[in-house]
Amino acid sequence: MPLAAPEDLTIRAFVVRERRERFLELLAKPKQRHKITDSLAHPHPAWFDSRFVKQITSSQRGAVGIAKLRREKGAGPKCWVISEDKSLDAREMELEPLLNQIVGYGMGAILCCVPGRLAFVESEDGRFILEK
Repeated sequence: MPLAAPEDLTIRAFVVRERRERFLELLAKPKQRHKITDSLAHPHPAWFDSRFVKQITSSQRGAVGIAKLRREKGAGPKCWVISEDKSLDAREMELEPLLNQIVGYGMGAILCCVPGRLAFVESEDGRFILEK
């Protein structure tokens, strides 16, 4: 099963080369997908290319601040979701209600805001932007 374009572009843009193909392979297989999504609560720092990891200032760390930040960076009202929460995973969703649902709840997720250019990562270990 091929990955959705936003997911494919986001993984190719931000996951380090050594892990990229494995991520794509597992995410594309419904029975194996959980091997990636289950680990999103505690993503390994070496998963993402550090050149594109942008920390979020304390004033922007809440759902409202993150929504404003991603709008300023050109994201639209919807995003593609990669999440350990199976009810959210592999779906396109309205971003602002989704942020209210996941920010601060320790649920690991990658929100593909502008595929291949802008994503948001929420985890138990923190939250940050991926941006090219």
